Amino acid sequence: MKIAIPKERREHEKRVAASPETVKKFVGLGVEVIVEAGAGLTSSFSDQEYKDAGASIAGDAAAALKDADVVLKVQRPLTKAEGGPDEVSMMKKGATLLAILAPLQNKDQVQAYADAGIEAHAMELVPRISRAQSMDVLSSQSNLAGYKAVLDAASVYGKGMPMMMTAAGTVAPAKAFIMGVGVAGLQAIATARRLGAIVTATDVRAATKEQVESLGAKFIMVESDESGDGEGGYAKEMSEEYKKKQADLVFDHVKKQDIVITTALIPGREAPILISDEMLAVMKPGSVIVDLAVEAGGNVTQSKPGEIVETENGVLIVGHYNVPSRLASDASALFSKNLLNFLQPMINKENGSLAMDWEDEIILGTGLTKDGKIVHPLLTEGGN
Repeated sequence: MKIAIPKERREHEKRVAASPETVKKFVGLGVEVIVEAGAGLTSSFSDQEYKDAGASIAGDAAAALKDADVVLKVQRPLTKAEGGPDEVSMMKKGATLLAILAPLQNKDQVQAYADAGIEAHAMELVPRISRAQSMDVLSSQSNLAGYKAVLDAASVYGKGMPMMMTAAGTVAPAKAFIMGVGVAGLQAIATARRLGAIVTATDVRAATKEQVESLGAKFIMVESDESGDGEGGYAKEMSEEYKKKQADLVFDHVKKQDIVITTALIPGREAPILISDEMLAVMKPGSVIVDLAVEAGGNVTQSKPGEIVETENGVLIVGHYNVPSRLASDASALFSKNLLNFLQPMINKENGSLAMDWEDEIILGTGLTKDGKIVHPLLTEGGN
């Protein structure tokens, strides 16, 4: 079996889908690995490191992809319509593609995988079950995003984070508010606490209260009988009545905050608005918001992808693209380990071939296309 690792060509993407460590593991399983020249440079992995791990280096994407049985990518393949080489056309019929494919937002491209005879697996759809935790790319990347969000906030915040007692007087600690307590939110809480901030957090899922308090932060939540627990551990969209109560609660709380990190995402839908224009208007001049959902529509009304926006009253709203990619080396190392853990159980140790078990709920959960057809229930007729 041949596994190809092409260079990522989408804008703002510095990650790569295999590290020298995972290449070495694949080679040890009897697999041939082909890495496109320069694929790992933006993640601080040199071609020589891949060679030393047992990979061969291909001169370009076409050479890497043409004979590959499995293609590992971070983001979905580029198309001609998007201004790049058509990566799908470079793959052979019957190849298996693993990447973050955003299928609900790119249904036409899923059809293109089926038409090309490619078996595509969307890694962001790995079910949230205990044995799949080591394959969960959303968790591994969100963990780093939560950490980096706090550092990004601290870098533009014009004051110190911890309390400092000096001969000239005392510097008060920053107050940080984390909105959304998933993987990113929990890491943001832990990081802000390490930096010395006073941290509060909120989430629609009451079950997160214990996690927040275990990290030394105070939990703030709307009193309601309505549950925010959705399928697979995700938050679900709440009723209008709940949203109104939450907005009132947040309105009073953000007035006193120095740093706000918003992390709320709903799979397959636009991100919910958590910070409105009215809330921004009452925040302190110099306070900072980092919107981790900015690429999905944003949790903050005035956030803009790729920009740091300053409001009329001096609030800074940070909306960086692709936050995990801002820590490309670690993000790539974790992402590539997720892919290895996904593939390893299905690699025949005798001959290095791949045998996907389509009765396994992990394969059923991620598989988009098979035998020239779209097969995922979210995409077939009658899917949600």
